[in-house]
Amino acid sequence: MIVSTDAELNHFIFQQEGKLFLCCYMDSFVNIMGGQSVVAIHGSLHKYLKNLTLNLFGSESLKGRLLPEVEDVTLKHLQLWSTQTSVNLKEAIATMIFDFATKKLFSYDESRSGMKLSESYAAFLEGLVSFPLNIPGTAYWKCLQGRKRAMETINDIFEERRASPREQQKDFLDLLVKEMKKSESILTEGVALDLLFVLPFATFETTSSALTLAIQFLGDHPSALAELTKEHEAIVRERETMESGITWKEFKSMTFTFMVINETVRLGNIVPGIFRRAVKDVDVKGMIYNSSRVDCYGLSTSSSFEPCRGKELSAGSCNFMAFGGGARLCAGAEFVKLQMAIFLHYLITKYR
Repeated sequence: MIVSTDAELNHFIFQQEGKLFLCCYMDSFVNIMGGQSVVAIHGSLHKYLKNLTLNLFGSESLKGRLLPEVEDVTLKHLQLWSTQTSVNLKEAIATMIFDFATKKLFSYDESRSGMKLSESYAAFLEGLVSFPLNIPGTAYWKCLQGRKRAMETINDIFEERRASPREQQKDFLDLLVKEMKKSESILTEGVALDLLFVLPFATFETTSSALTLAIQFLGDHPSALAELTKEHEAIVRERETMESGITWKEFKSMTFTFMVINETVRLGNIVPGIFRRAVKDVDVKGMIYNSSRVDCYGLSTSSSFEPCRGKELSAGSCNFMAFGGGARLCAGAEFVKLQMAIFLHYLITKYR
């Protein structure tokens, strides 16, 4: 195992995906995420799945459908929390995003389901990074059991939809069922199910952690909070109608907000290590990589929260790997920023 904290080397490795290096995680992690999930597949199939995912989380979808929907959900939950004595912010945001994501992915409604999918994911998360000892009672065993229960629920929804497909696409599963019916499709049932399992985790756990950290950082840095408040109050003042929703133009204008988001995920990236394996001899800076496993680690150059540094950070750049890089750059990066920006906008302009 080679651990790299060199930004230039990490960037080079990401750009060589499928050429000199391949995505490569430990067998225990692949077993948890799924043998046909996006962490285990390569080449044309990975590119195909990423394009399918962008159908849901890409810019066109964000602009046309998801922005007002995320806005409605955010307003509803903030109003609910404001009536409560206290709120566990991380758990509350995770629940909000999980409910929204599973609804958009496969029209799941936990209040109407006999199986609580969120409980299965909770068990899954507790043992995600644990010693792979698969005997009853261990964290790893509980994790696999959580995955098993979640997959059973998702499979039931999948089989029901495949048996009675809808003419009009209303969620991501409708798209997958339609894709599988194409004669030239490379999408199999196993790949589709693993994708449906991984995506909820990829959305709710990462974003809830990032938002919680952002609010903590802003609470600890009054000057940054003041600058952020100034930006969002200016957006509200310039509207023709004070109560109108956030427009795409307003979202794209949130310059300082994006700095706060980038700086937050730089400091609090929940997936600091990204694994690759050399597929042939590679000589980089005098070091020979020969079938070596490389952990590209995004070591923060500074542990202080300085949002202005965020203007120099962008997804896929040499010094910023919070969303990965190269061909495996996170397809949901813009969706995460949208959720965080909308949440911060209403938290700041409507609440204390």
